[in-house]
Amino acid sequence: MNPLLVEGLSDAVGFVGGALAAFWLAKLAGFDLMTPGYGNESLVAIVAVGLGGGLGLQLARRWRRSLNQKGK
Repeated sequence: MNPLLVEGLSDAVGFVGGALAAFWLAKLAGFDLMTPGYGNESLVAIVAVGLGGGLGLQLARRWRRSLNQKGK
């Protein structure tokens, strides 16, 4: 498979997976992203989703890096 395609797909899956996991964790903690306006509840959820997406992206890149090191 094309290495750039693998990189793009793994980054996308990591980012979306992390963002979704953070969304549901924030929702379970009582912070709703879809609350009207930009109150504290909504802002905390927005920050959580952003951090979760970034963390998922970093995990996907570390996973891909570990696969490349094993293959060498």
